[in-house]
Amino acid sequence: MLLYKVKDFKELSRKAANIISAQVILKPTSVLGLATGSTPVGTYKQLIEWYEKGDIDFSQVTTINLDEYKGLSPENPQSYRYFMNTNLFDHVNIDKTRTFVPNGLEPD
Repeated sequence: MLLYKVKDFKELSRKAANIISAQVILKPTSVLGLATGSTPVGTYKQLIEWYEKGDIDFSQVTTINLDEYKGLSPENPQSYRYFMNTNLFDHVNIDKTRTFVPNGLEPD
């Protein structure tokens, strides 16, 4: 288990992005479990910045999110799919067919 002492949200976000980017660099076909909400936003911003600099490649990565709101379409601004698209996926070279977020419109 990795333990880090951090002084603020920005440093925490950068350390989390370091862990994710190291994993992707070491294993480009990594499967990442990703979170939604305000906590990972700084991490996603850092990953986008490194992607834009050419430091990380998401083209072979697969992602999984575990949550979605029942009854919300992926285009709904309150859905987790929308959140992931606007906060990470739309800004990096990830294949969206390899990004898995539950379908909020499924009956079960």
